[in-house]
Amino acid sequence: MLNLVSSWESIPTQPSKQHRIIAAIDLGTNSLHMVVVKIDPTLPAFSIIAREKETVRLGDRNLTTGELKPEIIKKAIAALGRFQEVAKTINAETIIAVATSAVREAPNGKDFLHTIETELGLSVNLISGQEEARRIYLGVLSGMEFNNQPHTIIDIGGGSTELILGDSQQARTLTSTKVGAVRLTSELITTDPISTPEFQYLQAYARGMLERSVEEILANLELGESPRLVGTAGTIETLAMIHAREKSGVIPSTLNGYQFSFKDLQELVNRLRKLSNSERAEISGMPEKRPEVILAGAVILQEAMTLLGSELITVCERSLREGVIVDWMLTHGLIEDKLRYQSSVRERNVLKLADKYHINLEYSDRVAKFAESLFDQTQGTLHHWGTDERQMLWAAAILHNCGHYISHSSHHKHSYYLIRNGELLGYTETEIEIIANLARYHRKSPPKKKHENYQSLLTKQQRQIVSQLSAILRLAVALDRRQIGAVAQVQCEYYQQLRQVNLLIFPSQSDDDCALELWSLDYKKGVFEEEFGVKLVASLEKSSIPNLS
Repeated sequence: MLNLVSSWESIPTQPSKQHRIIAAIDLGTNSLHMVVVKIDPTLPAFSIIAREKETVRLGDRNLTTGELKPEIIKKAIAALGRFQEVAKTINAETIIAVATSAVREAPNGKDFLHTIETELGLSVNLISGQEEARRIYLGVLSGMEFNNQPHTIIDIGGGSTELILGDSQQARTLTSTKVGAVRLTSELITTDPISTPEFQYLQAYARGMLERSVEEILANLELGESPRLVGTAGTIETLAMIHAREKSGVIPSTLNGYQFSFKDLQELVNRLRKLSNSERAEISGMPEKRPEVILAGAVILQEAMTLLGSELITVCERSLREGVIVDWMLTHGLIEDKLRYQSSVRERNVLKLADKYHINLEYSDRVAKFAESLFDQTQGTLHHWGTDERQMLWAAAILHNCGHYISHSSHHKHSYYLIRNGELLGYTETEIEIIANLARYHRKSPPKKKHENYQSLLTKQQRQIVSQLSAILRLAVALDRRQIGAVAQVQCEYYQQLRQVNLLIFPSQSDDDCALELWSLDYKKGVFEEEFGVKLVASLEKSSIPNLS
């Protein structure tokens, strides 16, 4: 069989039975957050099985002494106790907790952590701003594909803002600045709605504080590099939710990969500054307890994008808490090669979904290899798609049969639904839609304009990707009709003048006539022929297998 599988596809695809459950808690300036995850060490990957949040406002400290307030300490300890109970109920074997800027800067911060350990038996790690940035980077890499291209990450918290430059390898720049949505609100805003002088000072202060971090980012860029900007945490997710609700009327099922422009952000800031806190609370998509701090957070983002010269920001839902999980996996030897882990977010999540829906991976691997072989051999002649489309085809091939998890009848339609709602990290909403459609059309009817799922593809190019690659996937499925690996390899010969593709089939066993595979190819080839405007002729070869790699 053609050995055309890139390194990320050679990750072991045997389902794991050794799942471990751990929890990570982030004691942030604005909120306390916990994620509980199930780790599959053989992929390695993790699934988030529970989330908890409590807006405690540790950053609302005594203005005279800078200490954490007694009533807030009490509220935080109660929330942490509740988190512990949730983690215990889900059978988490351990809880890793970290505290950031509010606790770091409070004179009684360490006393607070000691009280937590005494009362709850929970050990909380106080981490530096740079360590916080490092773990944010690990978290983002676990949920987004960087493809070795430079990315700037901005995480706007309640008390600090982290700016990070990385490209799938070790981070080039890790910075943390003492500007956050809660901090600037409490220190700089006294009017409601904000007065013009206060607003102008807020902008100038945020810009002045961010300048050094931005200079460090820009100094580590190589000539000609133009990094993509990725945003994480509550302020940016809230801005994305408001933007999505106002632009399309709905909030997407995942904000991972959602984008909005600098121009849209400026318009939103100009609106927010004219509203009172109570008026902001009425904005559709505005979470509870966010209205009073959203303006300061939005101004921080606006000034950062201005300094960086960024016209667009992409949201990533993973951040510090997920980075704490990744760091724990690294230190416990669950990830042998950190860089392999960081560069294969998409593929691990496809395999995790396959495991979830009990897919026969041995079979799916064969279909995927056939699909890639056909893709590669027809590239430049029948189609001109590239690496991104090839990877989406691979994902669809691995997952095409997942609908059997629901029912054999119309399982291709069930596959669409499961993939569409499967939280495939590393992919944008559009890419997930394409993968789901590819799987949907591996059998039965070809894509039709009246189909609702096909209509959800917004551009002609997206529809063409689905039409052409699903036709290739149909042939790949036919080549393993008996699901026993009867066909070892295929070879395409394209005759342009005749508009004919000869498909040479090389059997795994010399005495196997592959009759069912040839019948299936003949049955399914019509869609391929119509899509590419060719005649397909399949024939069985008895000679030795050629080396096509």
